Amino acid sequence: MESLDANFLRRIVAAAPEGIVLCDARASDWPVVYVNAAFELMTGYTAAELIGSNLRMLQGADRDQEGLRRLRETLERGEECRVLLRNYRKSGELLWNEIFVQPLRDDSGTVTHYVAFHRDAGSLLRSTERGPAGLPSWLREDRVSGVSSRPWFEELLGREWQLARRESRPLTLLLFDIDALGVYNDTFGRAGGDAAIRRVARTIGGVFRRGTDVIGRWDAGCIAVLAAHRKSDDVEPAIRHARATVERIAALHVHHPRSPLLKYLTVTAGAATCVPDREQEGPAQLIARAEQALRDGKLQGRNQLTVAA
Repeated sequence: MESLDANFLRRIVAAAPEGIVLCDARASDWPVVYVNAAFELMTGYTAAELIGSNLRMLQGADRDQEGLRRLRETLERGEECRVLLRNYRKSGELLWNEIFVQPLRDDSGTVTHYVAFHRDAGSLLRSTERGPAGLPSWLREDRVSGVSSRPWFEELLGREWQLARRESRPLTLLLFDIDALGVYNDTFGRAGGDAAIRRVARTIGGVFRRGTDVIGRWDAGCIAVLAAHRKSDDVEPAIRHARATVERIAALHVHHPRSPLLKYLTVTAGAATCVPDREQEGPAQLIARAEQALRDGKLQGRNQLTVAA
């Protein structure tokens, strides 16, 4: 097959119908080093106005977005991410921007750049029939895991939070994160990693089967479960199910030759429970506690469930 020179590849990227942006991961502020014509058309900004800047300029003062926090944390870990953000064109018009970010690594494995693919989701949001909770169907399912997408999960979490706050009922948030997924991907490729995520998601779904349980892909190899309880006595069974899930995934004996633990695929889980406080507008504190419990479990050796105090 005839090799393609760099100029020809640049012309392909420049002509792509999807917005493409390249950012330098080696600089502290991840400045833009390239944008294609489709991205200029999407945003109304010229390449000269964008290159050298950080794309946070597209959010303006609208910085209180969960997707932004998730995007920032994922980039700091050097992982891929898909988010839906409120951006603003140069004219000030709202732009619903669906973004898929992929790290690019050099031969030593160091992330040198991030390539981001941008799609104007506004027309789909306007034209797609919306369900009771608001998000259109094309945004509700995560394409890799087959469970709920992060935006859909967060929307359901917000709705359950309001109901639980009104009725003084507890909620439990569980986060199951695949251990050493990055080196698993390095060993078996992205397709192998995606298959592992799907298998873990199916296993979790097989345990949490109540009609009130919500399962979604939280981030990369992390699957979230929201368990809504009718009374406080329901919390302990959910914790037992979570602990059994961690054990069940290890018992699958999915080969992971570079795992620092059992040479099998394992997960670490974090759990947090609360009765929503009427003074709290949303579940941010519940999320923070579950994420901290997950981090504690990683530090304590992985392949375990840690429950927030």
